[in-house]
Amino acid sequence: MKTINLEKLLPSDIPQGERVLWHGRPEWVSLARRAFRVDLVAAYFAVVTLYNYVSVGFEAGVRDGAISAAKTLLAAFAAIALLSLLAWLTSRTTLYVLTTRRLVMKIGIALPTFFNLPFSRIASASLHVFSDGTGDIPVSLGEGQHIAYLHLWPHARPFRLKRPEPALRCVPRAADVAAALSKALAAAAEESKTTSSLETIGRRVGEAARSSGHAAAA
Repeated sequence: MKTINLEKLLPSDIPQGERVLWHGRPEWVSLARRAFRVDLVAAYFAVVTLYNYVSVGFEAGVRDGAISAAKTLLAAFAAIALLSLLAWLTSRTTLYVLTTRRLVMKIGIALPTFFNLPFSRIASASLHVFSDGTGDIPVSLGEGQHIAYLHLWPHARPFRLKRPEPALRCVPRAADVAAALSKALAAAAEESKTTSSLETIGRRVGEAARSSGHAAAA
């Protein structure tokens, strides 16, 4: 899949005749929970903290148990803070753009990269909405189209390693964005069908004209 290295992507950069339908970025709290698994990390440290308090407290006393639990909590806060910071940075440096002809993803914290996904290369799209209204919109690429999972993460459908699917992760009002993408894909497919039909008619007209010319010459 071709990558496009640009400094920015604004409506002025869009080719003539192509319109921006939507642009946005992940909601960082949702991204922290669903992509960086802050909820699972917090649950893990909660269990470890309780275990340390009970086990150490049982052997060495309540005071030592409390100290052990406090140390575990400090490690938990540090881990959660780091993951939350990564989620925030990922959100701030990500840009998703939907146009009438393509989907563009600007991703990468240190080295921004643009992935250009024309509708002709998208086989299908799906939607997964979360309880807070944010959601994931993964797109399945056509045959012969491939982007490595590690190049996409966390902007990829989870656990799809063999055939990675680029995804708009944790976008606000995901249902509305998915509806806009669906309409754009349908319109592009109809336009492509019409263009193909016109090209077929044009070829037939040309062949008929050439046949008439040969007949007249004879």
